[in-house]
Parts: sequence; C-alpha cells; structure tokens
Amino acid sequence: MTKSEFLDTILPFVTKASRYLGNEVNAIHKNLSQVDLRFVLAFPDAYEVGMSHLGFQILYTILNLHPQIVCERVFTPWVDMESILRERGIPLCSLESFLPLREFDIIGFSLQYELGYSNILKMLELAGIPSLAEQRDERYPLLIAGGPCTYNPEPIAPFFDAIVIGEGEEVLIELCDTCVRWKKAKKTKAHLLEDLSGIEGVYIPSYFQVEYFQDGIIKNIHSTKSGYGRITKRLLANLDTAPYCTASLVPFMQIIHDRINLEIARGCSRGCRFCMAGMIYRPVREKSLQKIVELAEKSLASTGYEELSLVSLSTGDFSHLTTLLKILMAQYKKDCIAVSLPSLRVETLSRAIMDEIKQVRKTGFTIAPEAGTQRLRNVINKGITEEEILETAHQVFSAGWNLIKLYFMIGLPTETPDDIDGIVDLARKISSTSKKVRFGNQINVSISTFVPKPNTPFQWIAQTNPEAIYQKQAFLKNSLRGKGIRLKWHNPSMSLLEGVFARGDRRLGQVLMKAHQMGAGFDGWSEHFKPDLWEKAFQECGIDNYFYLRERAMSEHLPWQHISCGVSTDFLVQEYR
Repeated sequence: MTKSEFLDTILPFVTKASRYLGNEVNAIHKNLSQVDLRFVLAFPDAYEVGMSHLGFQILYTILNLHPQIVCERVFTPWVDMESILRERGIPLCSLESFLPLREFDIIGFSLQYELGYSNILKMLELAGIPSLAEQRDERYPLLIAGGPCTYNPEPIAPFFDAIVIGEGEEVLIELCDTCVRWKKAKKTKAHLLEDLSGIEGVYIPSYFQVEYFQDGIIKNIHSTKSGYGRITKRLLANLDTAPYCTASLVPFMQIIHDRINLEIARGCSRGCRFCMAGMIYRPVREKSLQKIVELAEKSLASTGYEELSLVSLSTGDFSHLTTLLKILMAQYKKDCIAVSLPSLRVETLSRAIMDEIKQVRKTGFTIAPEAGTQRLRNVINKGITEEEILETAHQVFSAGWNLIKLYFMIGLPTETPDDIDGIVDLARKISSTSKKVRFGNQINVSISTFVPKPNTPFQWIAQTNPEAIYQKQAFLKNSLRGKGIRLKWHNPSMSLLEGVFARGDRRLGQVLMKAHQMGAGFDGWSEHFKPDLWEKAFQECGIDNYFYLRERAMSEHLPWQHISCGVSTDFLVQEYR
C-alpha cells in the first residue's frame, strides 16, 4: 500500500487522523535513495505526547542536518489505527515516507516513562520485527534506546542491541557514522556491536551477564568484554555550540505542549532527594542570553506559535532571567506573543518576573510544595518554607492570576498522618489567601504517589503499597471538598507498576513480554491501563512484583550499578543518611 492509498482509504476511519499525516509544517522529507543511513525515531506513546517532547524534536533536527542520514518518525498508533493495521496486514510505517520500520537501518526509541514499555513491544510486533535482540541478526534494523529511563536499562535490556546513556546530541551522530562504516564493510552484527561498544556512553546489554542469590537478590553483574565493566553517561559540555531545533514541527492538531519549548539551561543544583532528573542531568549548564534571543527569534519566525516557554529543570534559577524576560517582552509584546515559565520555584518568583509575563497573557503558575509540612520538606530537601509558599500565592493572585496549580506527593519517606493533614491545611491556607484578593480564584491540587527512582538518595527506600495510598487519597478527597479547590490524583496501581520497572532487573523482560501477549498497551492512559492483566502476567512468570518495591540494603548490588550517571554512590549514601 502506498502512502496516498493509506491516506485515502484508512484515515477516514480513525480518530485524530492528523496523527498519521507526516506532512506537518517543518517536517523534513529526504530522498531515501540518496542517503547512506535510514534512521527512524520511535516514541512509544501517542503522537500528541511524543510531539510535545523537546528532546525528540532536537534529535530529529540534528540527525537530518547530517547530509548522509535521513531521520523519520513513528509513534504508537492509537487503538483504532492498531486494529485496522492488524486486520489489513499493514506493517507499521514511518510518518514521512510511509516506509515500513523493518526497512530502516536504525530504530531509536525514546524512553521517557516506564509505563511506555509495553508499547515498545506493540510497535515491534506491528512492524514484524522480533522483540528479543538475540533473535535479530543483521537483516533487521539495529534497535537502540535513549532517554532518562535508560539510567536503569535492565528491565528492557533483552530487547535492545545498544542503549545510549546520557545526552544524545553528539553520541547519536557517532553511533550513526559507525553504522555507515559497518554497512559499507558488509560485516556481521557481532562486528557492529563490538564497534559500538567503543563509543563512550553506549551500553551493549548482551555484553553483560547477571547472577542472582537464591533469594532473588542480585549477586553480581559482570561484563564479558575486558575493560567494559562500567558505562559512563555522555555529557554535552556547551549548550551554545550544540545544534538545536529552531524549526519545530507544527502539528495540525492540539498536542500536550502546543507552543515553542526553548531550553535555556540544563541540569539543576537544588538537590531534591526524590528527583532523578536533578541528579542525572548534572552539572548545571546555561545558554547565553544572546543565544537564547537568537533561538527565540528563529523559532517564532519558523513556526507561527504565539507562546514561548522557557524550559529547564528550574527556570527561576537561570542567572539572567529578569533581563531575558525584559528583552523578550520588549521584542514580542507588540505581536501578542506570551512567555511562560513552567518550572519556577517559589523563592525565585519575583513581582518583576510576574509583571513581565502578564504584559501579554497570564500563562499558568504552578507551585510544588511536594510535602504538607516543613519537617517533611526538609527530609526531601525541598528547601522552601510555608511562609514563602503563602507569600508567593498572594503575589500571584494580587498580580491578576485566578488559578494556581499545587503539586504534592504522598508516600514520601518518613511520612506521618500529620504530613497528610499538612497538605489539607496548606491548600486551605492558599485558598483563603486567594479569597482575600478576589472571589472566584481557583486552586488545583494534584496528588501523585512517590516512586523511588534509581540514582537518587531515595533509591534504597521501600515504596508505599497501593492499599495505603488509597487510604491517604480517600482522606484527601474527603477533606479537600469545597468551592475553589479542585483535587486530582494518580492511580496507585499505575504507580506500583512504575515503581517495579523503575528499580527492576532483567527478569522483568519476561513479564513485559507476557503482558504484551495478553494485550497490555498505553499503560500510562487510565482508560487503557489493565492492572488485573499485569497481576496475572507477574503470576504466570512466577515473579513477585512487591519484591521490587521493598527497601534495599545499602550493601545490595543494585541492577543499575554498572551505569554511571556522574553522581557518586558515596554522595547518594550521605544524602540518604
């Protein structure tokens, strides 16, 4: 089937057909016969999620800047499209050229969230590609993965030939150049893996073997290749000189983040003990003011967006934020282009910043106390006081905003009933503050479940079981009723599965395959998540999911210990204690 036939005969029968067009503004189409390497970026979630991810667009741009590489895209087809593909025997194809995935040289998966893992196997099956790396020889595409989830790559290790640890801008080009040389030499896949293992930041799972004690705890992870025992992340030293995406793809449908996302800094120095991103993206690096202004101008001119979001893990810590806002607002106020700051900490939010932002449009404000009491905020190293939170809320409402989003976590280490009461108390105080300014203001309270993550000081902590989380959620639902406060919460069963795969090992690969065979997919979407299916998959594989939620001994060999994120274990131990 040609792409034209596909568009004419299939798209009229699916929802959100624009997910599959592949001809968005700024989409790149190359002649496949005139390049040396065909690369497809795969995102194991719906189009609107993947297209909102800045890193995905950056890599798409960088790969296509290479004259001998074509990079195209593929996302997990929604359930209606999946059904049609299966019924008609149509293989999963790329968006741009409608080329079957099996005909690419490299398929690169972006792994942002553990609950997307089942979609990897779904996409491979739809493409007619064996899931297990050991079943694929040089006749199949090379399967690689990157993204934050690869800092514990073990649960998905059996499926990938190579995994990129760290920031991909430079290492991905090195990997592609190596593949081009290998193709021209017409060698075996074993030769290719050997060559790839010489690239810093590239992990070859098949070069490692795992031994277990009788109780299931890991005894040892050892490399079968000399001098290849520990993989160190790749780091981009200079953000100003790195290639960047200034011509973002503009979809024909609304996506999650429907705006320009402009990265102004990378890394975070705050050291929140629950935050994996704050650890793995160290050290802090900033773009220069001149570079940011230049990128903003090019991005706005090439897309037509009317909102510019300044992105980093902690935007308020950017050294010249107020100056930057003044420059941008002076330049774009006349065009009604708004600037948003999605990750401000309360102590960095000044009236000057708010005054600059609101000149065009009052974009959203989010405050993340994370915990309800000062004691627990100190435990997690959040570093903000209740007075600062209340003062910030008062300033925001006084400046004309009528909505604040609050983020809290439950199930944090050392949490007591008083800490849960503190969430209610703090939300009510902020609501009271809003009413003193103006009636009709809204507080949106979002409650998530704490999931211990690898490479954080809390990586040894036990995760709270779903039953206890349900009880805490029930208390909050009952206590936070009332006008002006809206409560949202996360499914505890989803958090359980996330926690299992976040700190899991290679044995989970068989559970993932079993769940896929039973129909798992889109596990991050509440309407498609099937906890009973997953429970059955664990049982049939003889694996106790709660084994992975338990507290870990500090002497225990962790599944990800052969992967270096750049933060020492001694530092994590000190923070944990």
